[in-house]
Amino acid sequence: MGYALNFNLIWRHFDKLWGGLLLSLELAVISIAIGIVIGLVLAVWYVSAGRVVRTIIAAYVEFIRNVPLILLVYLVFYGLPTVVDIAYSAPTSFVVTLSLYSGAYLVEVFRSGLEAVPRGQLDAGKAIGLTPWQRLLNVRLPTMLRITLPALSNTFISLFKDTSVASVISVPELTYGAQWINFNTFRIVEVYLVVTAMYLLTGYMLLFALRLVERRFRAAR
Repeated sequence: MGYALNFNLIWRHFDKLWGGLLLSLELAVISIAIGIVIGLVLAVWYVSAGRVVRTIIAAYVEFIRNVPLILLVYLVFYGLPTVVDIAYSAPTSFVVTLSLYSGAYLVEVFRSGLEAVPRGQLDAGKAIGLTPWQRLLNVRLPTMLRITLPALSNTFISLFKDTSVASVISVPELTYGAQWINFNTFRIVEVYLVVTAMYLLTGYMLLFALRLVERRFRAAR
């Protein structure tokens, strides 16, 4: 007898999935916000500081980019508390990890954006008497933001999908909710079909909203 689809048990426990989806979005939003700060500060330092600072920042970026996210999650959640007297919850640990992870990628995004600002704009700001700090705030950063917004949008959507890794340390996000339902109902196909649809639909909705923001910024130029 073949496998018969039955979604009744999935809908009965749908609150697990809905709550997990909201937590996934929350984790992604907090992590991208912190990651933007990390990436922007380090990118500004990279383009304006000396070789030693650039080497340290480059080492951080290369380390994060070449280590699997799941391994970073284990290192921060299980490894760090064993060598440092620190205690934090699983969601907090994951936010720290995902923020450092996104920050490393955004360093490169923002660095490229800063270097892509036309030299003429910087010379014009200097000609009217703007200080280096004023040129950064009023000329370089706004232009850089318009240049890097598409990459920033893609990074956020990628982070939303990466929140599924939090399930390995029992953070009750969307994938963890699917695993809980699967363990308690054994409806493997149904639960993962529903979760796949939730990831797809949410991802496309985020993409649509972010593209509207991008068009608004382009229109404001």
